[in-house]
Amino acid sequence: MKKIMLLSLITVFMTVSCDQKNKEAAATSSGKTEKTTELYSCPMHPEVTGASDGECSECGMELTEKVVQTIPTEKELTPVENRAKSGAVLKTESADKMTFPTDAIVSNYLKIKNALTKDDSKGAAIAAKDLHTILNSSSATSLDTKLKNKYNAFVADAKVNVKHIGDNAGKMEHQRTYFSLLSKDVFDLIKAFGTKQTVYQDYCPMYGAGKNGYWISETQDVINPYFGAEMLNCGRRIGTVQ
Repeated sequence: MKKIMLLSLITVFMTVSCDQKNKEAAATSSGKTEKTTELYSCPMHPEVTGASDGECSECGMELTEKVVQTIPTEKELTPVENRAKSGAVLKTESADKMTFPTDAIVSNYLKIKNALTKDDSKGAAIAAKDLHTILNSSSATSLDTKLKNKYNAFVADAKVNVKHIGDNAGKMEHQRTYFSLLSKDVFDLIKAFGTKQTVYQDYCPMYGAGKNGYWISETQDVINPYFGAEMLNCGRRIGTVQ
């Protein structure tokens, strides 16, 4: 009788032990199937994600907005997921639309500036129309009343100046006049809301009687958008805009 009871206890112990080991093995296996990886999205098209050095397939902008996702390990990745992990662009359906695109505004302003440095009136007009579209689609609903009023005032001024640049291809001086006004708008925007880009304020004393020759630049060199090839390097650096 004692032997039977002893055998029963041993059997129960072995069953419980095996079951516990199976659970631990399953948990370990499950833990290996997923890991956390960092992806980045486009400021303008947040549904487009990829590695930090990737570019948006929609607009070509750098992927700068950090997105943390959980994806399977390499053994379980599909071909599309493997491309995303290696740096290619991957679209997701669940990303929220960005309603306050400060970096996108700055980036498109810089496109206008760069076109003017090359005396490219048509290019400046195209970039201005793109910026006008961004301004029309932006919203400050997430801000408090004071900041919302400040942002809405910026948008109202900037849209007027951008429209003049966009509607006057071939009229370089007219575009540069309103680019000067837009530069002040963008400077105020960055001071109030910041930007992830490193940008500088440059100044040309030869433009606008020394009063209106300011602009924002992303380059280390001073390249003048008000005179282009005529006086390309006329001006000086004021400092970093923060």
